[in-house]
Amino acid sequence: MTMLEQTLLLLLADTVLVIHVLFVMFVVFSLVAIYAGYFLQWQWVRNRAFRIIHLCAIGYVVVQAWLGIVCPLTTWEMALRAKAGEGTYAGSFIHYWLHNILYVTAPEWVFAVIYTLFGSLVAASWYVVRPSARFR
Repeated sequence: MTMLEQTLLLLLADTVLVIHVLFVMFVVFSLVAIYAGYFLQWQWVRNRAFRIIHLCAIGYVVVQAWLGIVCPLTTWEMALRAKAGEGTYAGSFIHYWLHNILYVTAPEWVFAVIYTLFGSLVAASWYVVRPSARFR
């Protein structure tokens, strides 16, 4: 493998990592925005398309966690890094980064429970901050 090929593979892996981080940020900060928007009377947090996408995003994470499926973005990133000859990590994206950033070590089922509780907050937001009745 040439240095250019290795560099391109690592650039692709980093791109997948950035997309993954953006996905996580969307899921987390959207919920914060929805509840803040309730108190600050932001109408955009009631946008039905936004809310459906948000609910589906966390729903996908919850189902993956309970089925023991590693996120496809993690799998793709690790495959690109391995092909480039770089080190990889095992387990889920969140588990790995929480451990490295916050030194949190817990079994995978703990993260499934956390995702489920977070998903429950997202579902509850549909009752607390009702989406608009129709698409705009």
